Amino acid sequence: MMNKPEILSPAGDMDSLRAALRFGADAVFLAGKAFGMRSAPRNFSEDELKAACALAHARGKKIHLTVNTLPRNSELPALPSFLAMAQDCGVDAFIIADLGVFDAARRYAPRVARHVSTQAGVTNYAAANVLYNMGASRVVMAREIPLEEIAEIRARVPKALEIECFVHGAMCVSFSGRCLISSYMTGRDANHGDCAQPCRWKYHLFEETREGQFFPVEEENGGTYLYNSRDLCMIEHIPELVKAGVSSFKIEGRAKSAYYTAVTTNAYRKAVDQYMEDGDPFSLHPWIREELEKISHREYNTGFYFGAEPGQVTGDGGYIRRYDNVAVCEKKIDGYTSLVSQRNKFWVGDTLDVLPPSGIPFEITCISLTNEAGESVDSAPHPTERLLMLADRAVPAGSVIRRKRD
Repeated sequence: MMNKPEILSPAGDMDSLRAALRFGADAVFLAGKAFGMRSAPRNFSEDELKAACALAHARGKKIHLTVNTLPRNSELPALPSFLAMAQDCGVDAFIIADLGVFDAARRYAPRVARHVSTQAGVTNYAAANVLYNMGASRVVMAREIPLEEIAEIRARVPKALEIECFVHGAMCVSFSGRCLISSYMTGRDANHGDCAQPCRWKYHLFEETREGQFFPVEEENGGTYLYNSRDLCMIEHIPELVKAGVSSFKIEGRAKSAYYTAVTTNAYRKAVDQYMEDGDPFSLHPWIREELEKISHREYNTGFYFGAEPGQVTGDGGYIRRYDNVAVCEKKIDGYTSLVSQRNKFWVGDTLDVLPPSGIPFEITCISLTNEAGESVDSAPHPTERLLMLADRAVPAGSVIRRKRD
């Protein structure tokens, strides 16, 4: 019998947490206000962390807290109280990169499971076994490891040691995220969650004796984006991941929107459920793959899982955006009328794409819109404006509503 993997989703705030739980996450990883590797998201205060744990546990789900920075000496005095606070809030696991933090978690938060971050660079079964003997219940594989090597690691470590792997999202050009480029170029320390992402910038070449002259670095009219990695997407390779013994499918994106979390969580939830039900031979429902084209993303590839594959987007540094998230349904009023909260502009008469909590998308036509003053309007132009929307089909509460770009 194959073990069904966990779907582990990202959350940078409470909206993203709710989206992850609504659309099928088994666990959510997030950060507190300190020691987390993403400083751009709002992250979770102590009160919010308590609320997040309560919300997840009420649904039988788990909260994994990132404590994965590489702290300096001056930061260590604040660590014990932070870890103890997180344990009191009900956190289920810490994701840790530093051995000092790993040992401190054992002492100050002994009831919380310890997971070893991808930034620890676990690339072989010897390292995984040492970490297990030190008390780790899970290791997050370095992103550079091919799937066949992950399968060998699985075969050579205790069954009790879980293996977590990234399956979707942005890829870091550097070794498992331990990058110094941002620090050198901007003074912003990537290993403290403040990466400026210089790998996404456009570069030119200067010749030593020709001051002031720059030359574009080109390859077939592109190539100036030297380090700009493609996004990882393993949605079509669920069987291989399961057979390799991956315990948890991790979706990158704590700095991204609740909409991104909802769509990616739902896609991997549906794909895993389909495979566990259908078995082999497996053919992914096309609509599941199509869902991942409805979020903003760079060109997709499979990372390092199957060996060498073009890893850089060399022609431009931008995203592919085919759909806009235009609204969230707060509640169904009656019949085909819903109360929606606007996110991007849309118009009466638009064909809209709905992703309901059931996870199966469908289309509607917007027949009319009424603002909070009771006035009929032709469009929804104001961010977070609440409107009554009449459609030709009922929209369930909690649905996200998209519009395909012209």
